[in-house]
Amino acid sequence: QDRTIFPSPTSITITITSSSNPNLPIMKCAITSVAAALLLSSTSAFTVPQTTTISQSSSCSTTAPSSRLSPLFMGRAAINRAATKGKTDAKKAKVNALYGKKIIMAVKQGGSMDPVANRQLAELIKAAKQNNVPVDNINRAIKRANEKDTGDFSESIFEAYGFGGASLIINVLSDNPNRSTADIRNAVSKSGGKIAESGSVLFMYDLKGKIEIPSEADEEELLMAAIDNDVDDMELVEGDEDGTSIVYTDPKETAAMFEAVKSIGLEEGTKMSLTHVSKAPMECSEEDFENNMVIIDALEALDDVDSVEHNMSN
Repeated sequence: QDRTIFPSPTSITITITSSSNPNLPIMKCAITSVAAALLLSSTSAFTVPQTTTISQSSSCSTTAPSSRLSPLFMGRAAINRAATKGKTDAKKAKVNALYGKKIIMAVKQGGSMDPVANRQLAELIKAAKQNNVPVDNINRAIKRANEKDTGDFSESIFEAYGFGGASLIINVLSDNPNRSTADIRNAVSKSGGKIAESGSVLFMYDLKGKIEIPSEADEEELLMAAIDNDVDDMELVEGDEDGTSIVYTDPKETAAMFEAVKSIGLEEGTKMSLTHVSKAPMECSEEDFENNMVIIDALEALDDVDSVEHNMSN
């Protein structure tokens, strides 16, 4: 019986080129000499159209020019956008929750759901609207204040030390002081910080009214508007983000300063609040700054924590 003896398989490389441009390789395939012999035995010319898809168990690599962005780059961009949106949404939710709790507290303390009869409630509703809190959220908070199962909220301040000499002021509004105290102490200690004694940090800060403007403000124009609104204390600085501004003023003049900002057409997106400003800001090392931000992030993740202020300048 005749037998066909094939040579021992060896690897050869076949390069497929374009008929329009012989110098441009379309595909390179590494296959055995046996496979090549069988493939070439049925045709005198080895041509493969560009639209044909060839699937081989052997290793193949294709090279073709492409104008698309790499999937990895597109993935990182999507992740960055999602992270930014997530932080923005979390910040909005925090602001909405803060004013919800403050409104409940104002209704309970003032004894009335009517803003006309409850001046504190009226001021909070105005501040909430200026901070873009939805009207539905405001109305729900007023309604909740008269429900039997709604707790009594109270404000408190915790003080702490971070890395590299940094200090922290933690503003809390909670209906359960025992829970908030335990959560805050746990978050600070687990992140490497230390709770400070009452008053040991706070004396290094001044309480200020804060107006956040989502655009650049002209100092001279703003100063004239402040004078027209009987504001004596005003300091204009650059905001945390490019193209934004922050105005610091006396806490009692915060509302008047906001009216001054409105009078020069900068009302949209502008927010007002009270904040503690360090008397002596300090610059931390990059490592200490990152470690301190871990503490701050852990604290801001707590529902009872409204804000965290610090003395870091970087």
